[in-house]
Parts: sequence; structure tokens; C-alpha cells
Amino acid sequence: MMTHSASSSPPSPASFVAFGLRAEAEPIAPGLHVVATPIGNLRDITLRALATLAAADAVIAEDTRVSRALLAHYGIATPLVAYHEHNAETMRPILLARLKKGERLALISDAGTPLVSDPGFKLVGEALAAGVPVTSAPGPSAVLAALVVGGLPTDRFFFEGFLPAKSGARRARIAELAAIPGTLVFFESPRRLAETLTDLAAVLGPREAAVARELTKHFESVRRGALDALAAQYANEGAPKGEIVLLVAPPGEGAALIAGAALDDRIKAALEKFSLKDAASVVAAETGQPRRKVYARALELSGGAKGE
Repeated sequence: MMTHSASSSPPSPASFVAFGLRAEAEPIAPGLHVVATPIGNLRDITLRALATLAAADAVIAEDTRVSRALLAHYGIATPLVAYHEHNAETMRPILLARLKKGERLALISDAGTPLVSDPGFKLVGEALAAGVPVTSAPGPSAVLAALVVGGLPTDRFFFEGFLPAKSGARRARIAELAAIPGTLVFFESPRRLAETLTDLAAVLGPREAAVARELTKHFESVRRGALDALAAQYANEGAPKGEIVLLVAPPGEGAALIAGAALDDRIKAALEKFSLKDAASVVAAETGQPRRKVYARALELSGGAKGE
């Protein structure tokens, strides 16, 4: 592994050429610099990100093969250090020691903004605890890019990341998310997309959703519709290609508030498939009723057994 020795003096200015624009990599301050990189289109990188990557003593990367291609594209020769879930426990003390000596390290992920579904957050947390300055160089984010084009409410949203791989655990987790009053945002693999949409429809009902695929790339597409309709479409077509962000509308969107016998019927049906707690979340999400009220009624209908 190639490393730079620690130094209290700033690194020599580096330069790079990007689409006809020449920029100088001005010296950066010691500390950890969290740098966002493109999620597909290399032109989406910022000039500040390029300057930071060029001036750093080393770039901490999730997959050095992916990051090497990005740096090579812009003529940046800064050494790369691998940091991922399999070596994080070993590498973190080494990186923290370098930071404490005054080095300037840039943290990137394979694509987008670091710390979102990657191990970088532990490094940032420990760096801050050790008194190391942490700076953000903001930029591309798959989550925000999907929200912008998804057509669903953006005033409040909840990022879940990847749901469990197995259907039973996936449905249980979806039930826990059912009452969140904001757009739900998921990452999903193409091969599990149809199954996940089916489980979402089964738990949440026909909420509106959007499947954003290959964002910022040449074959970018966004398909919108009700969860059950999208599930049927992808089940018939087979797994799509590319990276996917899945958005689901908040609870109560277009749902009528029901009560009395109709509410009891919904609760009874849910209790046949879910635990009492999960059934309450599902019915509250489907009907717009307060979860506490639904839970209390479900407890009565189930004979008072507080099943989880």
C-alpha cells in the first residue's frame, strides 16, 4: 500500500484538466474530507471535489478499482487506500493515526455521497471523537436525485436503504415503516425488485410509487404507478438492469378514513397474516386511522393477547 508521510506543511499544488477547464488543486486543511462523487455521469463531479481529491495525501475508497477509474479520468494520481466493511475494523485505527498526525485524507464511496449505506460513518464518528476536523464537499446523491424526479412528496422522507432479502423479514420491516408520515426511499437490486414491490403492495396497499433506474446515466428511466401495478409489470418483464432507487408515497395518500365494522374487517384480515403490532401498523397505514387506536382495537379483537 502506498502512503504519504505525515507533514505539517501543505502538499504541493496539483492540477487537472476537466472538459476544457483547468483548475488548481489548492492546499486543503488537515483532517478528514468527505467528498461526494458521481453516481453515474462523470460530469456531475464538482470542481471542489476534484481539487480536494488532487490535494489530499490519500483517498480512502470503498472499492479502489472503481475509484481508480474516476481519478484516472481526471488525471489525479493521489494514492488510494481501501476501506470497506471487510477491513474497516483493521483499517480504522490506522487511518485515525494518520489523521491525528495532521494528514489530509479524502473519504469517498463507490458512487454518490459517502456515509449513505457504507461504513464511512464509523470513521467519521471516531474522527470527530478524537478531535479531528471533518469537512464535507457535497455533491451527487442517488437519494436526492430520485426524489427530484420521482413525483412523490419531498417535504418529508425516510431513507431505509436495502430491505431484508427474505420475504418474511422484508414484510415485517415494511410493516414497521408503514406509519412513517413521509415518502419512503429504498435501494434495491434488480433481481429482487418484483418481489419487493409485491411485498410492499401486500403490506401497504396500492400506494403510489416510483422506480428510478440508472439515474444520471444514458438509460435513465423513472416508472411511476401503484405498487401492485408496478409489481405486476416487473414480474412479467423480468429483472431490469442497472442501479435502482425505489420511492413509496406516504400513508394516507388517497386513502379514505374508515371506521366501525369496515375497520374491524381490515384488522381481522391483517391479524391473519401479521403479529398484532405489525397488523396495527399496516391497517393504520392503509386507513389513515391513528396507530394507537388501531392497536387498541386489534388487541380487543385478538382477545387481549399482546402478541408481537
